Parts: sequence; C-alpha cells; structure tokens
Amino acid sequence: MSTREQKGLEIANKAKITRRGHLWLVPSTTAGKKYAVDLEAETPRCTCPDHEFRRAACKHIHAVQIILQRTQTTETKDGETTVTETVTVQKRITYKQEWPSYNKSQTREKSEFLALLYALCQSIEEPVQTVGRPRLPLADIIFAAVFRTYSTLSGRRFTSDLRDALAKGYLSKMPSYNSIFDYLKMESITPYLKHLITESSMPLKSVETNFAVDSSGFGAPQVKWHDVKYGQDSDREQWIKLHLMCGTSTHIVTSVEVSDGYQHDYPFYKPLVDKTAQSGFKMAEVSADKGYIGDSNLLATVRHGAVPYIPFKSNATEQSKVNPKSSVWVKMYHYYNLRRDEFLEHYHRRSNVETVFSMIKAKFGQRLKCKTPTAQVNEALCKVLAHNLCCVIKSVYELNINASFRTENASVRKAS
Repeated sequence: MSTREQKGLEIANKAKITRRGHLWLVPSTTAGKKYAVDLEAETPRCTCPDHEFRRAACKHIHAVQIILQRTQTTETKDGETTVTETVTVQKRITYKQEWPSYNKSQTREKSEFLALLYALCQSIEEPVQTVGRPRLPLADIIFAAVFRTYSTLSGRRFTSDLRDALAKGYLSKMPSYNSIFDYLKMESITPYLKHLITESSMPLKSVETNFAVDSSGFGAPQVKWHDVKYGQDSDREQWIKLHLMCGTSTHIVTSVEVSDGYQHDYPFYKPLVDKTAQSGFKMAEVSADKGYIGDSNLLATVRHGAVPYIPFKSNATEQSKVNPKSSVWVKMYHYYNLRRDEFLEHYHRRSNVETVFSMIKAKFGQRLKCKTPTAQVNEALCKVLAHNLCCVIKSVYELNINASFRTENASVRKAS
C-alpha cells in the first residue's frame, strides 16, 4: 500500500464523505474546505492541488474508492435492497519509540547543542583583516547566530542567553544583537555556514546510505509558502528556496543549496549528490520526485554507485530521436514500468525529506525574520545547521555514535 493509499484509508475511516450527484465531497485534512472527487470521468479527478500537480490518484480519490469497495448495494428478486459491507483494514506500520533514549536526548539537548556548536565553530579559521575597525571573531558571530536561531527568540530577548554563553566560555566577546543581524547581511558568511552544515553531518557517515532530495520555500513574515506554491496572491520575490539532500534514517542534511523562488529544482540535484559523495558518504539509493527526472541526474547518481529512484513522467519514452537516452535511462525506465510496486517501495523513502522540512519549520519557524536577501539566505542556513546538531544529539543517545568535532578532522578553511 502506497503512502497516498494509506492516507486515503485514514480519511475513509475518520472523515465524513458525502455524495452530491456524481461528485464526492472529501474534507481536507489540513484546511477547512472540501475537495470534489469525480470517479465517472475518463480518469478519476480531484480538485486538490496534489492531483492538479501530479495528475495521478491522490489520497482523496483513494478514500472514495475505499468507501465504494466497502459498500456494495444489490437488489434481490423480491425488490429488497441489501447493503453488504466488505471492510479490509490494513494495520498501519508503526515503529517502537525508545523512550529512555529519546527522553535523555530531549532533556539534555540544549547543553549538548551548545557544546557541539562551540566545538564546530572552533574549527573556523579567522580571515585576515587588513583595513577597517577590528571585527568580532567569526566563530563568535556564527555561534551567536545559530544559537539565536535555535532559541527562536528575538535579538533583544536573546541577549541574556548570550551573557550565559559568554560566562560559560562559549564566546570570547559579547556581541550585540544588532551585530548579529549586521553580520548575517554579509555574503562572506554563506560559504562558512554551508561548510559547517556538511561538517555537522560527518558523525553519521557510518549510518546513512539512503538519501532523498527536495526543496521548500522560506519567506518573509505574514506570508505562507503554501499560499505562494498553490497560486495565492503573494510576491514570490520575497521568498528563497532551500534545496537539500538528507539521509532517510536520521534526517541529517548532508548538502544544501539556496536559490530564489523562481528557480527550478532540476539543476540543483547534481551539486547536492556530488557534495554528499565528496564528503565521504557511501550512497546506495537516492530518491526524488518527478521534477528531477533527467539523464544527467540519473547518470550523476550512478557515477557515485547509487541507484536513482526518480519516477518517470507520463509522457516519458524509452528513447528519443532528438536526444538519445543513456542505458541508465532505459534500464530505470523499464524498471519503473515493469516492476512499479518494487520501485515505489524504494521511492517512498523520499517522504523523509518532507519530514526534514517539517521538522525545521516546526522547530525553528517557517518564516524568516531578516529582510535583505543575503541575510535571509544565511538565516535559512542557520536553521539547517541547528537542525543537524539536533539530529546528531538524538543519534548520540539512540545509536551510540561519537559526535566530537575536532579541529584537525573538521577544519574550515577560508571559504571563497
């Protein structure tokens, strides 16, 4: 049973689905409205954004089909109507939570977070300054910016936490809240944050072999990415797009790229895969949605010894007279069409990258507080770095990994 079929089963069990003529009205699980499902069309249709985008059966269509399978009306010779219900409920797969380990990781997270972040920042090589007023140490600035993102407090309210960090020796100087925001506006900070995100994933190299790629938007206050994505009146220039690759077991982010809201996802797949491979991760599988399907992305995955689980679009063909397809394309095309169920079992690991974005936005906020584009990029990267350190801490207690960041093993050289 696929993910959408599973969600359709949940809707059929819990929601009130009504029928009006040939249409079925299915309540939305996330918004206060209903979607119309038409099963009498040439192909089943639904008015939800997921069906409009994918042109395939969504969870609402599956829910109606399950309702119809359960209730079958027959008429006997005597004119009596009999309703027969055949209910087949598949038990949802659940995973046991290791509560003692989870409780330890959560109750000790903040202290562990500060220690790991400090060790990570100490590997930063301070750039040489030749002119101007003496700047604050770069390690202090990045520590303060990521710590403030983790706290989710405003700059002024965060000042007391900075004083505590200074007293514990995590800072060499006390930066003002304005200084943190001023440094986030600098483009020179961005390469350091990207590098630290990669370095923060290193303790999980021995754990992660399956990966997923996707993107999501972060933007200014009072605007939701969902509204922008699905056609509401919003200025997309206010938004940045975060492209990342994550492990599907621990949800650690291994590589990240940032673009504006207009950029297509496809060109960012190869840099993300290459960066993850260069970091030392042994990739077995990489899954992504249809937006990433293409010969260059398939070949980039195979070159690093991994299998690309990217579904093909409905108009895809085995070969093209204009642009001949590679043997990898042909092989995966046949695999996708002839062994679809087996393919989808691997592909559905892609949902973990959506979980990563959900984790980041739920814990550190789905909106950016900074106003300038460069500062927004750096703030989004701070969210990812804070998320990674939380994943590492959780893995320390649940998987017994070693999470030390030593300067000789994780030095951050001058970024260019």
